[in-house]
Amino acid sequence: MGTVGTSRDETAGERRHLINVAYRLLGSVTEAEDAVQDAYARWYGLPRHRQEEILSPGAWLTTVTGRICLDLLGSARARRERYVGAWLPEPLPDRTEWDYAGSADPTGCPADPADQIVLDESVSMAFLVVLESMTPAERVAFVLHDVFRYPFAEIADVLGRTPAACKQLAASARRRVNVTRAPVAATGQAGVVKHVKEAWEAKDIAALIGLLNPAAVMTADGGGRAGAVLRPVEGGARIAQYMVAMADKAPGLELLERSVNGVPGLVAQRAGVVMTVASFDVSDGRVTRIWAVRNPEKLRPWVRHG
Repeated sequence: MGTVGTSRDETAGERRHLINVAYRLLGSVTEAEDAVQDAYARWYGLPRHRQEEILSPGAWLTTVTGRICLDLLGSARARRERYVGAWLPEPLPDRTEWDYAGSADPTGCPADPADQIVLDESVSMAFLVVLESMTPAERVAFVLHDVFRYPFAEIADVLGRTPAACKQLAASARRRVNVTRAPVAATGQAGVVKHVKEAWEAKDIAALIGLLNPAAVMTADGGGRAGAVLRPVEGGARIAQYMVAMADKAPGLELLERSVNGVPGLVAQRAGVVMTVASFDVSDGRVTRIWAVRNPEKLRPWVRHG
């Protein structure tokens, strides 16, 4: 990107990339959007001569966005300690399922930041949950290097540490991923999720138990704003009983097979309103993890979804 005469349009073109970086760092569409807006505000707040001195505005914006996210991750730890129940990342719909008719963007680019996020393995719920186990510095180093291929010399500018220290942070984070994260089963997952949907609709506990790993774990995020179990439900039999009890309490609930963070999942809606978005991790043909997001604040990307 050029240095002199950098136009607003040129820097605006970095927005999609920055949203992708920030969502992976924060696990929140809303916070990612705020972080990117803050970075742009700082860019446009620079004197013109200072903007022209910056060799790569895109790199500058990424560095500033990374620093903002690092600060947010630090403060988020305290906020999440006060969060009611489990905290899960915000789930994302498949971009092909959006309705653009109401978009006010004359370029044809969707106005909603959620649609600008590239859906790949690095935004699967399984991956994002593992990222939550990292320290803020580990997460920044790992995401920028392993996901976006930034060199450690540039990551050092974000973290305020040496490249060697950043390399160590990424290595430490990588060990967490390799140890904790179950492989995402792309093939076959849709079929398993479909069977879960059918068994759930039929309130067939035996069928659900057969689809769940005996050691499966279900985590729900209601944020104190929607009914949800406050602690993870452990064991296939207990999860099956809980799922059927939920169905009994919610007559008229409709289950839809939908892509959630790029992986087959389920959306539960009532009268056209999305109530729950469920993500699954599948291994050897059985569900090992279920993440159910019920906090309405985290379901805003799904409001036009149906």
